[in-house]
Amino acid sequence: MRVGTFVLAAQFPGQGQGETLHRAVRSAEVAEESGLDSVWLAEHHFVPYGVCPSAVTLAALLLGRTQRIRVGTAVSVLPTAHPVALGEQAALLHLTSGGRFSLGVGRGGPWVDLEVFGPGLKAYEQGFPESLDLLLRWLREPRVSGAGERFSFREVPVVPRPDEILDGGPEDACPEVIVACTSPRSVKLAAERGLPMLLGMHCGDEDKAEMVALWRKQALAAGHAPEKVAAAGHVSAGVAQIADRRAEAAETLVKSMPGWLKQGLDAHVTVDGRHRAMRDPVAYTELLCGLHPVGTPRLAADRLAATSERTGITRFALLVEGSGDLSATEENVRRLGTEVLPLLT
Repeated sequence: MRVGTFVLAAQFPGQGQGETLHRAVRSAEVAEESGLDSVWLAEHHFVPYGVCPSAVTLAALLLGRTQRIRVGTAVSVLPTAHPVALGEQAALLHLTSGGRFSLGVGRGGPWVDLEVFGPGLKAYEQGFPESLDLLLRWLREPRVSGAGERFSFREVPVVPRPDEILDGGPEDACPEVIVACTSPRSVKLAAERGLPMLLGMHCGDEDKAEMVALWRKQALAAGHAPEKVAAAGHVSAGVAQIADRRAEAAETLVKSMPGWLKQGLDAHVTVDGRHRAMRDPVAYTELLCGLHPVGTPRLAADRLAATSERTGITRFALLVEGSGDLSATEENVRRLGTEVLPLLT
């Protein structure tokens, strides 16, 4: 089982953005020190829900500060990025890190980002498949041209080529690409391309198991080899808070996360003024505490093992900054690595 952290760079009420980013960086550094497998970095614009606007930039910093741990984006928002530019950045990080970079991509939301960065609502509603396919071609082919509705350009060479990684094997021919999936449509999209899924922390085991089953069915129908389908490295996002008693862990999150959730989610602005259904922050926090490894090390290990058994997923990206406090976050990461992880091996 491969357990990593999910870093939102969440700005809690009363905190500055520099303080928030420092906590995000420290949590990643401590994750490597504590033996965890990976760090997954979120990307948001114009909201305190997460103050990292470029997951690939923060990934570059963390890859330079670490030696072993895998660093991934969860996710880079593809409709507001040029697939070629993102592919170039992914290849650069793949080559210079010795293959430790994973590129997670997603559709994002109907946010004002689409206005600020220029692609418009159509890029969000219809353009994701074109962007994803162009990105994959850039990571897999030596020369690429664009002939799509949104991206059209003459053939150009791919520089740097990700398959020229030093001391790499066939599995290192290009960076790992993962797709955030929230609906049957996105599951089918990922499955047809043989790409593993990132599944959100709001989903329970039953929902994730259904999405994995649908992915497998669609991937096999698309002609992917059964052994590849069986070995797909899907990632389950969740929340982790470790304490000596379950009530103590849950209390920590219920006291801190609702203020962040309300402040952060309320700040999202849609590009077209569409109605937004808002979750109740307290109820949502309590839901997360019930779904994920929140409690003693033994309880946390049992929950991770149960999720893996029910869904077939063996990779986890766990939000560890739910307390909002730097020292408490560092302690939480250390306990996850030194007390929970040994129970899973």
